[in-house]
Amino acid sequence: MQTPIDEMTVEEARAVAGAPMTPEQRAAFERDGYIVVPGVLSPDEVERYGAVVEATFDADKAAGDLFYNGGMHRLCAVASCPELAPLADHPGILGLVWSVLEWNIQIAHSHIDVNPRVDEPGPFHYEWHQDGGRQNRELENNPRPRMSVKAAFWFSDVSEPGRGNMKLVPGSHAANRIAGPPSRDVEWPDPPGTIEATANAGDVVLFDRRIWHARSDNLSDVVRKVVFFAYSYRWTITRDVFPPDDGSFTPVQRQLFGMLPDVDGDHAWGHFPSKVPLHELLKRADLLSTLAPPPPPPAPVTWPC
Repeated sequence: MQTPIDEMTVEEARAVAGAPMTPEQRAAFERDGYIVVPGVLSPDEVERYGAVVEATFDADKAAGDLFYNGGMHRLCAVASCPELAPLADHPGILGLVWSVLEWNIQIAHSHIDVNPRVDEPGPFHYEWHQDGGRQNRELENNPRPRMSVKAAFWFSDVSEPGRGNMKLVPGSHAANRIAGPPSRDVEWPDPPGTIEATANAGDVVLFDRRIWHARSDNLSDVVRKVVFFAYSYRWTITRDVFPPDDGSFTPVQRQLFGMLPDVDGDHAWGHFPSKVPLHELLKRADLLSTLAPPPPPPAPVTWPC
């Protein structure tokens, strides 16, 4: 049971809130659109949460709910597996999230992915995309606003390419468009500058939703296991659903999962910060002063064909 925020010492509050981004991390994140954060999860956490992911995969497999290629893409991670809730406000990543988005945030989208080896890839489908759906058509400016960041918690070793790694193009978060096929079933090469992000089990890849990315096929014998949480502002509508509040969630989790009482539009807009747990946690930790104004947006680029 977590100590109530208003009873925490500064040190206790800082341990829960997590450390803010270092200047070096922030510079890399703004330049490249992503960072790899090593060792966020301990070996015990990798084993414990990884077992939850594996059990979910085994249940879907037994129910015949896997994709044609034997993979799983289970939406709404916490509704699917409440045991994964501590990942959402894990102090190893929470500080990096509020460094970018500040305190008025929620979980906008989450999913659990498991992908065994693919021996025979299916029909070609062009997978490159930016997260955000209609945001990428309906928002103005070039580049469009960031709106959200996403954390990929790795439970398998993707330290080498070809293991179902995230493919991404560093710096492409500044490009509203990239060259692509006339339809997604037309074979098309990866964009110039594509890399496969590598990570060890327990690492987290934190990325700007605007970065152009896709998933590579898993051509290895290492089963790909990863849990994604996307963080956005509370004045947007979440895509996720969550389990009922049974009293087991931390205050910040309750904020992230949309469980706060008496929330109206003004509350979601941030007009009552004293009623928002993450604000109060940062206040208790004496970390509100570390919040810096957002940097200027990256200069727009037109990605080469």
